[in-house]
Amino acid sequence: MKTRFVLIETSHAGNVGAAARALKTMDFDDLVLVRPRWANVLRKEETIQRASGALDVLNQARVVETLEEALDGISHMCATAMTPRDFGPPTRTPRQHFEMLLKGELDTRSEPSVDGDLTDNAATPGALCNQKGVAFLFGCERFGMSNEDVYRCDVALSIPSNPKFGSLNLGSAIQVVAYEWRLALGGFPQAEITPEVNRADMAQVQGMLGHWEQALAHIGFLDPAAPKKLMPRLNQLFNRAQLTQEEIHILRGVAKAMLKAQPPSR
Repeated sequence: MKTRFVLIETSHAGNVGAAARALKTMDFDDLVLVRPRWANVLRKEETIQRASGALDVLNQARVVETLEEALDGISHMCATAMTPRDFGPPTRTPRQHFEMLLKGELDTRSEPSVDGDLTDNAATPGALCNQKGVAFLFGCERFGMSNEDVYRCDVALSIPSNPKFGSLNLGSAIQVVAYEWRLALGGFPQAEITPEVNRADMAQVQGMLGHWEQALAHIGFLDPAAPKKLMPRLNQLFNRAQLTQEEIHILRGVAKAMLKAQPPSR
C-alpha cells in the first residue's frame, strides 16, 4: 500500500530534514510539503544537516501549493498528533487505528465530512484491498492542522503523552507515527547481527600454547619430564574456544606474568 507523509505549512527547515530522517529509518520515502515557509526548503543547509543522510528522501520529496495535489492517489487520510485543543477528543491512537485498518474493518468515506464527525464508516472485511494509499497529515509547528483540513480526514490520531505536557516536536511526532505504521505492516525482518571477529589462526594459537608450556613449567604446574596429557588437553580446550587475536594477547600476558613470578622452592 502506498504510504505518504504530508507536512502542511511547515515553518522550520530543520523539521523537514528530521521528517526525512524519520521516514528513512522506517523505510518510507514519500514526503510531500504543502506551502512550506521556504520554497527552497528541501535544499536549505539546515534541512540537509537534520536529514542526517536521508538525502534520497529529500531528493524525491515534492512541494505543492494545495492539499488536493498532495493527496493525489490517496484514499485514506489520517490527521495526526491531534489534541483536544485542535479538534475535540481524538478518536484513536495510531496503533488502534492501524490495527483496524489492516484488518479491513475501516473504509474511507464516499463524501468528505462537513460536520467534523470523524467516526469511521463500517466496512466489510478486506476493505483495505480497495485502498489506493494512506496519507498521514501533519500541521504547522505553531498552530497544528486547521479544522477544515482535519474534517477531510478519515480519522484523527492521538499520540498518548503526559496530559500535563503534551508538546511534541514535529519530527518526533512523525517518527512515532512512522514507527507504529511500520510495526502494523509487519516490521522489519529480524536479521541476526554477527559482529566482526578477528579469529586467531593456528600459528597464533600454537605460539600461545608454547608460551603457556614454558610458564606452567616455570611455576611447577607442568613437569617437563612427565608432562602427561596436559598440553594436548589445553590445545583441545583452546581450539573449542575459537580464540580471537585479542584473547591470544590476554593469555600471552598471563603467561608472561607467570614467567616473572618467583619459581617455587624445590
